[in-house]
Amino acid sequence: MTILFDLDGTLIDSTDAILEGFEVAYKTFNEKIPNDHDIKSLIGYPLDDMFEKLGCIGDKWDYVAAYKEHYRIISKAKTTLLPMAKEAIEEAASFATLGIVTTKTARFSRELLEHMEIMNYFDILIGRENVENPKPHEEPILKAMEDLKSSKNTTWMIGDTMLDLHSAKNAQIKSVGVTCGYGDEKELRNYSNHIVSNAYLAVKLIRSLK
Repeated sequence: MTILFDLDGTLIDSTDAILEGFEVAYKTFNEKIPNDHDIKSLIGYPLDDMFEKLGCIGDKWDYVAAYKEHYRIISKAKTTLLPMAKEAIEEAASFATLGIVTTKTARFSRELLEHMEIMNYFDILIGRENVENPKPHEEPILKAMEDLKSSKNTTWMIGDTMLDLHSAKNAQIKSVGVTCGYGDEKELRNYSNHIVSNAYLAVKLIRSLK
């Protein structure tokens, strides 16, 4: 059994750090800062896609660089585990091999999870720089499965946005959507029959169905 987790909105709350990173990036180039709602609605997409969708003058990669420079400084202090996330990880580790599949930078994600003392539970971490095609493409999930030697029949994805669940559907694996993050529940239900309120309940559901 393999369980793959998304990060933002699924296991961790990094909203404050993300919003501050965008604020700094736009201020760096003297641009108007997008409103918080618009930023949060795009969390889960790669940073370059987010800046492109939000609008930026000049090279979007300059904005990404400014964001990352600040985010790395503040991320550990401004990121927390979501309620029941630690319990979800511990429960999952008792019967499955665990992995992280995120559109965040793998390097930053690993540092963050090591800081939170939970990286040791995961055998693989697939980040944005590890794939050519991020979620909702199936490549990140398939890469994690290949590295873990996992079977499609016994692999689950837990995530809070349609990007996670769509990626799972494209990879032909099962998924559970959680409503504790940034996704819209109605949209989540278009991609999975299993929707619960947090990662712990997702893990309990998977255990009951295995």
